Amino acid sequence: MIELTRLNGNAMMLNSDLIKTVEASPDTMLTLINGEKLIVREPREEVTERVLAYRARLLSLVARRLPSYDGLQRVVSIASLDVAEEPAAPQPKLLGPLTDD
Repeated sequence: MIELTRLNGNAMMLNSDLIKTVEASPDTMLTLINGEKLIVREPREEVTERVLAYRARLLSLVARRLPSYDGLQRVVSIASLDVAEEPAAPQPKLLGPLTDD
């Protein structure tokens, strides 16, 4: 669940899986899968970031409870990153095609 603020200033918790669309017109309007519409104070980009952060936390928690696998540890590491405050890491350059030697 993510915390959002209604226009009247009241905080609310929303199950992010219920969000169908997020529009900025100029207020941020959420349309839920049941057709209900909510207007919140947070900008569209902030709602998106909160949903992504919530899902990353869930993925990280689930992955930590599973048996250890090489690829899974990498997923946990990636999901644990706080990308909102970290500058993007430079992408490595590929030197050529990979071969099985």
